[in-house]
Amino acid sequence: MALTQKNTRWLMRAGILFSLVVSLLLNAMPALAMTNQDAAALPNFSDFVRSVKTGEENVVRGVYVPNVMAYRVAQQPLDNPGFLSSKEDRVTQFRMAAGYGTVGLVAHNYLAGESFFNLEAGDEVRIVYGDGKVEIFIINEILQYQALQPNSPYSSFQNLDRDETLTVNQMFKRVFVSDGYVTFQTCIEKDGLSTWGRLFVIAIPKAEYEELLEANGL
Repeated sequence: MALTQKNTRWLMRAGILFSLVVSLLLNAMPALAMTNQDAAALPNFSDFVRSVKTGEENVVRGVYVPNVMAYRVAQQPLDNPGFLSSKEDRVTQFRMAAGYGTVGLVAHNYLAGESFFNLEAGDEVRIVYGDGKVEIFIINEILQYQALQPNSPYSSFQNLDRDETLTVNQMFKRVFVSDGYVTFQTCIEKDGLSTWGRLFVIAIPKAEYEELLEANGL
Protein backbone atom coordinates (compact mmCIF):
# COMPACT_ATOMS: atom_id res chain seq x y z
CA MET A 1 0.00 0.00 0.00
CA ALA A 2 1.65 3.24 -1.15
CA LEU A 3 1.62 6.01 1.48
CA THR A 4 1.15 9.64 0.47
CA GLN A 5 2.38 12.54 2.64
CA LYS A 6 -1.13 12.82 4.06
CA ASN A 7 -1.20 9.10 4.83
CA THR A 8 2.20 9.41 6.51
CA ARG A 9 0.83 12.06 8.86
CA TRP A 10 -2.10 9.78 9.67
CA LEU A 11 0.34 6.92 10.21
CA MET A 12 2.16 8.99 12.83
CA ARG A 13 -1.16 9.62 14.54
CA ALA A 14 -1.94 5.91 14.30
CA GLY A 15 1.37 5.14 15.99
CA ILE A 16 0.36 7.38 18.88
CA LEU A 17 -2.98 5.58 19.21
CA PHE A 18 -1.18 2.24 18.91
CA SER A 19 0.92 3.40 21.88
CA LEU A 20 -2.30 4.21 23.74
CA VAL A 21 -3.70 0.73 23.15
CA VAL A 22 -0.38 -0.81 24.20
CA SER A 23 -0.44 1.28 27.38
CA LEU A 24 -3.83 -0.19 28.24
CA LEU A 25 -2.43 -3.68 27.68
CA LEU A 26 0.43 -2.80 30.02
CA ASN A 27 -1.36 -0.99 32.80
CA ALA A 28 -4.55 -2.96 33.42
CA MET A 29 -4.50 -4.94 36.64
CA PRO A 30 -4.89 -8.69 36.01
CA ALA A 31 -8.04 -10.26 37.32
CA LEU A 32 -8.25 -13.98 37.92
CA ALA A 33 -6.31 -15.68 35.16
CA MET A 34 -8.45 -17.22 32.44
CA THR A 35 -7.58 -20.55 30.91
CA ASN A 36 -7.58 -21.01 27.15
CA GLN A 37 -10.95 -21.77 25.64
CA ASP A 38 -11.65 -25.50 25.72
CA ALA A 39 -11.79 -26.63 22.10
CA ALA A 40 -14.34 -29.29 22.99
CA ALA A 41 -16.61 -26.62 24.47
CA LEU A 42 -16.51 -24.24 21.51
CA PRO A 43 -19.92 -23.62 20.00
CA ASN A 44 -20.90 -24.94 16.59
CA PHE A 45 -19.92 -22.29 14.05
CA SER A 46 -23.47 -21.75 12.81
CA ASP A 47 -24.64 -21.26 16.39
CA PHE A 48 -21.78 -18.84 17.00
CA VAL A 49 -22.71 -16.75 13.97
CA ARG A 50 -26.30 -16.53 15.15
CA SER A 51 -25.16 -15.53 18.65
CA VAL A 52 -23.10 -12.54 17.45
CA LYS A 53 -25.44 -11.23 14.74
CA THR A 54 -26.69 -7.71 15.36
CA GLY A 55 -27.89 -6.80 11.87
CA GLU A 56 -25.01 -4.31 11.37
CA GLU A 57 -23.25 -4.34 8.03
CA ASN A 58 -19.46 -3.99 7.88
CA VAL A 59 -19.08 -4.19 11.67
CA VAL A 60 -16.93 -7.06 12.99
CA ARG A 61 -18.76 -8.85 15.80
CA GLY A 62 -17.05 -12.22 16.10
CA VAL A 63 -13.86 -14.18 15.46
CA TYR A 64 -13.84 -17.97 15.22
CA VAL A 65 -10.87 -20.29 14.77
CA PRO A 66 -11.82 -23.99 14.73
CA ASN A 67 -10.49 -25.85 17.78
CA VAL A 68 -8.95 -22.64 19.19
CA MET A 69 -11.35 -19.78 19.89
CA ALA A 70 -14.82 -18.32 19.53
CA TYR A 71 -14.90 -14.71 20.77
CA ARG A 72 -17.21 -11.78 20.45
CA VAL A 73 -15.54 -8.64 19.13
CA ALA A 74 -16.00 -5.35 20.97
CA GLN A 75 -15.77 -2.10 19.03
CA GLN A 76 -13.88 0.93 20.29
CA PRO A 77 -16.20 3.92 20.85
CA LEU A 78 -15.58 6.85 18.50
CA ASP A 79 -14.73 9.06 21.48
CA ASN A 80 -12.45 6.49 23.15
CA PRO A 81 -9.81 5.24 20.67
CA GLY A 82 -7.86 3.59 23.49
CA PHE A 83 -10.75 1.42 24.71
CA LEU A 84 -9.90 -2.23 25.43
CA SER A 85 -12.49 -4.72 26.67
CA SER A 86 -11.88 -6.31 30.07
CA LYS A 87 -14.40 -9.11 29.48
CA GLU A 88 -13.12 -12.66 29.30
CA ASP A 89 -15.16 -13.63 26.25
CA ARG A 90 -14.19 -10.64 24.07
CA VAL A 91 -11.40 -9.24 21.97
CA THR A 92 -11.34 -5.61 20.87
CA GLN A 93 -11.08 -4.36 17.30
CA PHE A 94 -8.44 -1.64 16.98
CA ARG A 95 -10.42 1.02 15.09
CA MET A 96 -7.44 2.94 13.73
CA ALA A 97 -6.01 -0.21 12.11
CA ALA A 98 -9.22 -0.59 10.11
CA GLY A 99 -8.39 2.69 8.38
CA TYR A 100 -5.23 1.03 7.07
CA GLY A 101 -6.94 -2.09 5.74
CA THR A 102 -6.46 -4.38 8.73
CA VAL A 103 -8.83 -6.07 11.16
CA GLY A 104 -6.75 -5.60 14.33
CA LEU A 105 -7.84 -7.78 17.25
CA VAL A 106 -6.30 -6.94 20.63
CA ALA A 107 -6.68 -8.62 24.04
CA HIS A 108 -4.90 -8.97 27.38
CA ASN A 109 -2.64 -12.01 27.64
CA TYR A 110 -4.38 -13.09 30.86
CA LEU A 111 -7.83 -12.93 29.22
CA ALA A 112 -8.79 -13.75 25.63
CA GLY A 113 -5.25 -12.98 24.45
CA GLU A 114 -4.06 -16.19 26.08
CA SER A 115 -5.69 -18.10 23.23
CA PHE A 116 -3.62 -16.19 20.68
CA PHE A 117 -0.62 -18.33 21.65
CA ASN A 118 -2.48 -21.42 20.40
CA LEU A 119 -2.77 -20.02 16.88
CA GLU A 120 -0.60 -21.71 14.27
CA ALA A 121 0.37 -21.10 10.66
CA GLY A 122 -2.28 -22.60 8.39
CA ASP A 123 -5.14 -22.13 10.89
CA GLU A 124 -8.38 -20.82 9.40
CA VAL A 125 -9.67 -17.56 10.88
CA ARG A 126 -13.35 -16.72 10.37
CA ILE A 127 -14.35 -13.09 10.81
CA VAL A 128 -18.08 -12.63 11.42
CA TYR A 129 -19.91 -9.37 10.73
CA GLY A 130 -23.04 -8.10 12.40
CA ASP A 131 -25.19 -8.98 9.38
CA GLY A 132 -23.96 -12.58 9.45
CA LYS A 133 -21.43 -12.20 6.63
CA VAL A 134 -18.32 -14.35 7.09
CA GLU A 135 -14.83 -13.76 5.69
CA ILE A 136 -12.17 -16.49 5.75
CA PHE A 137 -8.47 -15.89 6.38
CA ILE A 138 -5.48 -18.19 6.85
CA ILE A 139 -2.64 -17.54 9.30
CA ASN A 140 0.65 -17.27 7.44
CA GLU A 141 2.88 -15.27 9.80
CA ILE A 142 3.60 -15.27 13.53
CA LEU A 143 5.83 -12.50 14.86
CA GLN A 144 7.35 -12.16 18.32
CA TYR A 145 9.15 -9.06 19.51
CA GLN A 146 10.89 -8.09 22.73
CA ALA A 147 9.89 -4.65 24.00
CA LEU A 148 13.21 -2.95 24.76
CA GLN A 149 11.39 -0.74 27.28
CA PRO A 150 8.69 -3.20 28.35
CA ASN A 151 6.67 -0.81 30.51
CA SER A 152 6.69 2.07 28.04
CA PRO A 153 4.01 2.39 25.33
CA TYR A 154 6.68 4.08 23.16
CA SER A 155 9.17 1.23 23.37
CA SER A 156 11.14 0.04 20.36
CA PHE A 157 10.81 -3.64 19.46
CA GLN A 158 13.46 -6.29 18.77
CA ASN A 159 12.44 -9.15 16.49
CA LEU A 160 13.15 -12.46 18.24
CA ASP A 161 13.79 -14.32 14.98
CA ARG A 162 16.10 -11.97 13.11
CA ASP A 163 18.16 -8.80 13.45
CA GLU A 164 15.41 -6.20 13.23
CA THR A 165 14.57 -3.33 15.58
CA LEU A 166 11.46 -1.21 14.98
CA THR A 167 10.16 2.02 16.47
CA VAL A 168 6.54 2.15 17.61
CA ASN A 169 5.50 3.81 14.31
CA GLN A 170 7.42 1.23 12.28
CA MET A 171 5.81 -1.51 14.36
CA PHE A 172 2.34 -0.17 13.59
CA LYS A 173 3.11 -0.06 9.87
CA ARG A 174 4.60 -3.57 9.94
CA VAL A 175 1.57 -5.26 11.49
CA PHE A 176 -1.44 -3.00 10.90
CA VAL A 177 -1.00 -1.49 7.41
CA SER A 178 -2.18 -4.09 4.91
CA ASP A 179 -4.51 -4.93 2.06
CA GLY A 180 -7.23 -6.64 4.05
CA TYR A 181 -5.40 -8.79 6.61
CA VAL A 182 -6.26 -9.79 10.18
CA THR A 183 -3.74 -9.12 12.97
CA PHE A 184 -4.02 -10.50 16.52
CA GLN A 185 -1.99 -8.71 19.20
CA THR A 186 -1.23 -9.45 22.85
CA CYS A 187 1.71 -9.23 25.26
CA ILE A 188 4.33 -11.92 25.84
CA GLU A 189 5.18 -12.74 29.46
CA LYS A 190 8.72 -13.82 30.34
CA ASP A 191 10.74 -14.04 33.57
CA GLY A 192 7.73 -12.91 35.55
CA LEU A 193 7.31 -9.75 33.46
CA SER A 194 3.89 -9.74 31.78
CA THR A 195 4.87 -6.96 29.35
CA TRP A 196 8.21 -8.41 28.26
CA GLY A 197 7.26 -8.65 24.58
CA ARG A 198 4.53 -8.59 21.97
CA LEU A 199 2.93 -11.33 19.91
CA PHE A 200 1.42 -10.56 16.50
CA VAL A 201 -0.37 -13.23 14.48
CA ILE A 202 -1.20 -12.25 10.91
CA ALA A 203 -3.78 -13.94 8.70
CA ILE A 204 -4.31 -13.19 5.00
CA PRO A 205 -7.42 -13.78 2.84
CA LYS A 206 -7.89 -17.45 2.00
CA ALA A 207 -7.78 -16.83 -1.76
CA GLU A 208 -4.45 -15.00 -1.42
CA TYR A 209 -3.06 -17.80 0.76
CA GLU A 210 -4.05 -20.42 -1.84
CA GLU A 211 -2.40 -18.35 -4.58
CA LEU A 212 0.82 -18.30 -2.55
CA LEU A 213 0.70 -22.06 -2.13
CA GLU A 214 0.17 -22.54 -5.86
CA ALA A 215 2.97 -20.11 -6.72
CA ASN A 216 5.32 -22.12 -4.50
CA GLY A 217 4.19 -25.44 -5.92
CA LEU A 218 2.57 -26.57 -2.67
